[in-house]
Amino acid sequence: MVESQDFKSKITVYVVVCWILAAFGGLMFGYDIGISGGVTAMDDFLIKFFPTVYERKLHAKEDNYCKYDDQSLQLFTSSLYLAALFSSFAASKVCTKFGRKPTILIASAFFLGGASLSCGAGNLWMLIIGRILLGIGVGFGNEAVPLFLSEIAPVQHRGAVNILFQLFVTIGIFLANLVNYSTSKLHPNGWRVSLGLAGIPAFFLLIGGIVISETPASLIERGNEATGEKTLKKIRGVEDVKAEFEQIKLASDIARQVKHPFKKLMKRSSMPPLIIGVMLQVFQQFTGINAIMFYAPVLFQTVGFKNDASLLSSVITGSVNVLSTLVSIYAVDKIGRRILLLQACVQMFISQTAIGGILLVHLKATSNTLTTPQAVFVVVLVCLFVMSFAWSWGPLGWLIPSETFPLETRTTGFAFAVSSNMLFTFLIAQAFLSMMCHMRAYIFFFFSGWILAMGLFALFLLPETKNVPIDVMVDRVWKKHRIWKRFMDDDDDDKRNKSSSPAI
Repeated sequence: MVESQDFKSKITVYVVVCWILAAFGGLMFGYDIGISGGVTAMDDFLIKFFPTVYERKLHAKEDNYCKYDDQSLQLFTSSLYLAALFSSFAASKVCTKFGRKPTILIASAFFLGGASLSCGAGNLWMLIIGRILLGIGVGFGNEAVPLFLSEIAPVQHRGAVNILFQLFVTIGIFLANLVNYSTSKLHPNGWRVSLGLAGIPAFFLLIGGIVISETPASLIERGNEATGEKTLKKIRGVEDVKAEFEQIKLASDIARQVKHPFKKLMKRSSMPPLIIGVMLQVFQQFTGINAIMFYAPVLFQTVGFKNDASLLSSVITGSVNVLSTLVSIYAVDKIGRRILLLQACVQMFISQTAIGGILLVHLKATSNTLTTPQAVFVVVLVCLFVMSFAWSWGPLGWLIPSETFPLETRTTGFAFAVSSNMLFTFLIAQAFLSMMCHMRAYIFFFFSGWILAMGLFALFLLPETKNVPIDVMVDRVWKKHRIWKRFMDDDDDDKRNKSSSPAI
């Protein structure tokens, strides 16, 4: 068995440029997440597309928890993720057949189209179609970029490099909050500027899709071994890549024998990474993070901030999000994945429970608002929550699925992870304002219950993958885990079947 220390590499300017340009897919995703909440809090936007919501917002005696409860308004946010859900499977096919680089280029084209249509929307349906185009871009980008980063990164830096995706997501959210804070004063078309500026990260992603190299794993899997070896030398910055090349080649030989990756993914031996990959996405959304990020301005208005103050509070939480993700980049390859996830569960549980308790006691449905100290304390608790999520379940929810599937099921398995993320993001985005209306402060206890469940999941079922080469996860991780090793029994049957059949 080839050891990870035999994989020689050094960091070059070229490979860092590849990492950063590819990570603009995360910036685009984050900008989409952050921009929608601020735009839906702008009066000019509501007057044009959702006049009934605007009228309800003006009523002084309106239920504090229900003033933004509107399915069409929620559809503006959630339609993007529904489109991403379905497009991720198409992206998986493109990723396997043509490579990671073309998939990223396709994502950038849809992003550019969606940003243009959203900016110029004259009616609600143009707006929704623009969001759908952006969603298709998210489906393709979120499928290709984390895989690209995991496959191109040296094993000893894989966690940090992959987390660049989530770092750029947080930067995108932060920039969106800054943009919304500025454009909220541009009447009546500030919302158009907010939506149109999405074209900037989309353009950089397009440039990135042109400049970056295809991953060696994708090249070798598709039969381009000479190019794959040459690319591996280029991105590693050394000539001696024999050990890593042979490991990738071995994984690729196995992958080429699998003609139906979906069928292979449904086998018992494929269940551990599939279950882990899907459940991480479910838990990531049920922390409540996207409910806060989507609707932070709306949430802060609900607890008593005026429009400008609520947008500024979103900027504060966005900056906390970015800085805390840097903690993850530093720590993930040093202390490991599981410790970060478990620590964050404790901090998120305390924060969500405290927010729910304050709102339950002090924010009644028809009372005006929280007092200023109470509202500020809620912002502090939100920052503590965002902080812990940003160095744990946010980045690791993308990292772990991208590094745990074997090559033969990697794009298909990761498509299931991406589509699960988009499905539950859609459900939260579509339901959160209605849930807040009906559950009121108890919605935060609802999310707290999920955080408790995910902590137990991480404690008992999540293996540590730090410093394990990506193509030997089965032997090093799944076959040695006290629970998941029981799922590996049919590997021996597969090997016997292959040995009795002619090579394909």
